[in-house]
Amino acid sequence: QYSFKEVFGTLVVQKELFDVVAKPLVEDLIRGKNGLLFTYGVTGSGKTHTMTGSPGDGGLLPRCLDMIFNSIGPFQAKRFVFKLDDKNGVDVQCEVDALLERQKREAMPVPKTPSGKRQIDPEFADMINVQDHCKVEEVDEDNVYSVFVSYIEIYNNYIYDLLEEAPFDPIKPKWNSCNTPVRNGDFIPPQSKILREDQNHNMYVTGCTEVEVKSTEEAFEVFWRGQKKRRIANTQLNRESSRSHSVFIIKLAQAPLDADGDNVLQEKEQIILSQLSLVDLAGSERTNRTKAEGNRLREAGNINQSLMTLRTCIEVLRENQMYGTNKMVPYRDSKLTHLFKNYFDGEGKVRMIVCVNPKAEDYEESLQVMRFAEMTQEVEVARPVDRPLCGLTPGRRFRNQAFREELSRKLEMRGGPINGEPEEQSVSEMFLQNFPPLPSCELLDVNDDQTLPKLIEVLEKRHKLRQMLSEEFAKNVLAFKTMLQEFDSSVVSKENYIQGKLSEKEKTIAGQKMELERLEKKIKTLEYKIEILEKTATIYEEDKRNLQQELESKSQKLQRQASDKRRLEARLQGMVAETTMKWEKECVSVLPSKQLEMQNKLWVKDEKLKQLKAIVTEPKNEKPERPSRERDREKPVQRSVSPSPVPNAPPVRLRHRRSRSAGERWVDHKPPSNLPTETVMQPHVPHAITVAAASEKALAKCDKYMLTHQELASDGEIETKLIKGDVFKTRGGGQAVQFTEIETLKQESPTGRKRRSSPSNPDPPEDAADSEWTDVETRCSVAVEMRAGSALGPGYQHHAQPK
Repeated sequence: QYSFKEVFGTLVVQKELFDVVAKPLVEDLIRGKNGLLFTYGVTGSGKTHTMTGSPGDGGLLPRCLDMIFNSIGPFQAKRFVFKLDDKNGVDVQCEVDALLERQKREAMPVPKTPSGKRQIDPEFADMINVQDHCKVEEVDEDNVYSVFVSYIEIYNNYIYDLLEEAPFDPIKPKWNSCNTPVRNGDFIPPQSKILREDQNHNMYVTGCTEVEVKSTEEAFEVFWRGQKKRRIANTQLNRESSRSHSVFIIKLAQAPLDADGDNVLQEKEQIILSQLSLVDLAGSERTNRTKAEGNRLREAGNINQSLMTLRTCIEVLRENQMYGTNKMVPYRDSKLTHLFKNYFDGEGKVRMIVCVNPKAEDYEESLQVMRFAEMTQEVEVARPVDRPLCGLTPGRRFRNQAFREELSRKLEMRGGPINGEPEEQSVSEMFLQNFPPLPSCELLDVNDDQTLPKLIEVLEKRHKLRQMLSEEFAKNVLAFKTMLQEFDSSVVSKENYIQGKLSEKEKTIAGQKMELERLEKKIKTLEYKIEILEKTATIYEEDKRNLQQELESKSQKLQRQASDKRRLEARLQGMVAETTMKWEKECVSVLPSKQLEMQNKLWVKDEKLKQLKAIVTEPKNEKPERPSRERDREKPVQRSVSPSPVPNAPPVRLRHRRSRSAGERWVDHKPPSNLPTETVMQPHVPHAITVAAASEKALAKCDKYMLTHQELASDGEIETKLIKGDVFKTRGGGQAVQFTEIETLKQESPTGRKRRSSPSNPDPPEDAADSEWTDVETRCSVAVEMRAGSALGPGYQHHAQPK
């Protein structure tokens, strides 16, 4: 049995699967986080169907695209406002540069990117006709978004761009590296791409085609164009078996608007680039079932090898997490794992869909797949993603739109055009209306004396009124100037006050940042210490387990030995009892014969005694001769317990041990502090150089070295030691001596020996031969022999020789 977070039956619909598995990944994508979703299973288990779907029921990929564009539809930027570079980064262009880029692309003869206004290809129209209108809640309305898609495949451990447009070359053959014809005859086989690492240590494919799309239909049309180039083949298990791993990458670039809410903020640090990778893995297969040969066999081997590398990486990550080890994860062994190395290191969320075919023939392979999938659930690697802070007021886009709408509404109510001129015109008109109206200036008669005086009077009134208005205007201007000066002074004072407060706040923020950095360093140090302690605790626990196991094994061994001992004791007791009974029986059987034999012997002795008695009691005529005492005196008296010499035995010759120094040059080192001894045996080495102090010159001429050392023994006698050694050359060109043996010469007084009288038993015990001597003659028969390298160390041992 295997346990998983979610298990779906055979009748599950695509929408239910999407809501549980893929919808959280799309929400994370819009919030600026990365995601990886891949399908895994045996060949023919429905991985491609789960990813793309079928007509009338779109799979995970079209539903993800539909949810993305439903969420960011009204907030999309114009084309080429975001521009991807060749190093996995993104730049922001102003409106003018984006407009020039659009005009330049429209003028190029290359095929244009698909447009959402064109008629949808009926081949996949039913797949993207999703009626759910699923969208992400709480989308940041002050950002603008752009979507870029790319489509690659990993075939035989090489990466190919499925969206690459290669012109037709009539010279090159229309066959790819697998000896299969290219589907579209207008294209030559694409070149493999290289993986690189950007400045943020994220892996990306260099030179990969990335298309900016503005709708679900446009994005799925790009996908379908690459899907036609994907390598598939017919096998015994699947009519359209995927021979490569396909990766559809959705990149979402977002950046905040400026303070006015009109244009994109021209700061690269504020751009957030997140991506969602949808991977359709090729199925693992056994060649004895697919009957693959030739290129199909090589493709199957590469597929199984890449899946095995994926499994190895997951196992190493799990081992590092559970046991605290730091083994290297073999990402580089396969392009599949190397491409998604950042996801396994914690740079985003990873979801895996395990597709299982209920056929009985796939039972063993399905077990392997589910065992691996269950193990991947135990790997949890997470890394927090920090979003940059723009520091602008939220909701500025809709406030700016509301302000414009209100301004246009008020201007329409006043009846003027929507610009700044009506305000000035209406003020001048109102100013002219305050003057008195001019009278009629027509002169119909020469004698008319009223028109001109009235006109002069009105003009004088208008002049006075103008003077009054000008004086009042000057007063108002002066008052306004004073108000402006007061306002400026108050603004300056407030600015100074605000600057002071701002500097204080900045100092406080700087102090808090320093404190925060200090705390972060402390947290890292404590985390490192905790990690070390955890590793140490793990090691100690492992040692404890090993010691407990060893203790249990020792106790079991002791128990076995005790039981063996008890069995042996019982066996010995049985043997003793059996032997005792055996000997008792033998004694009982032998006893009568022995008794009879002894009776016979006693009878013989009685007979002899009787005869002896008869001889003794018989009267003797002759007197027996008395033995002479002089002969008794001539017999030698035994003086010693030493055994008499064996007759006709050859005389014992004491053998002198030949010195090993014959034919070798010696250095005889005799310190001047040594005292001369009067012993009969004196050390003599022929061909020796006698020195009072060791010198390198003397050592260089000889092979052997001997040091004469004297010391006082415990009995007060002088003990002379001859320390011997071998001379050899060192690597530095000098001479070194390695001591090999020691000879000892010691003189003792014979008066210190204990004399004893001859016992009744002439045979002395063997252990008293060295300690108790009876006479000088015996002591003089002692020889001295040196035994070098004996177990008791170098020295002299005494051996008594029979006289």
